[in-house]
Amino acid sequence: MELRATGTTVARTGGCAKRAAELGFPKMTRHTTQSTAWIINATSAATLEAELASDVVIVDRTPYDALAYYLAALQHRGERPDPEELSRLTGLAQLACAPAPAVFLATVLDPQLPLAAHPGKDPDWTDPAFRRGVDEQLHQLLNAHHVPHLQVPADAHAATVESAVQTITTQAAWSAA
Repeated sequence: MELRATGTTVARTGGCAKRAAELGFPKMTRHTTQSTAWIINATSAATLEAELASDVVIVDRTPYDALAYYLAALQHRGERPDPEELSRLTGLAQLACAPAPAVFLATVLDPQLPLAAHPGKDPDWTDPAFRRGVDEQLHQLLNAHHVPHLQVPADAHAATVESAVQTITTQAAWSAA
């Protein structure tokens, strides 16, 4: 809403994990290399498509999120990733995020916030250990791969949105000059 108020054309992607589940790919604690690769590629394709008609694309659940869910699922199951598969998936995530986004927002899990059960949601969604694992994996990936990002604590959503809007509008002004 804040970006649209500046006259910026905004699109949003999302729903790739839901679509993957509808197609029969396992997700959450059952993530596999195949489901992760599909989500990364589907997210990338949706982003490229949205960029055709928008100044800014908000990507809900980035390729690094898919990779974090995969690694957390393996951790949850007590498994180790195959090094070659992990390298392939990491390469896909890096390619899907190139060039680097103007702003990369990474939510910081607040385990104290209660989650209500939602009809149709995977029960793993409310598993606190799995959710913590996803959060830890995401932030480790972003730091290990030097992905510049803003951390979004639960109590700083508005301030982070304001900072993201400022970054995007400043970058747009800089590009136009």
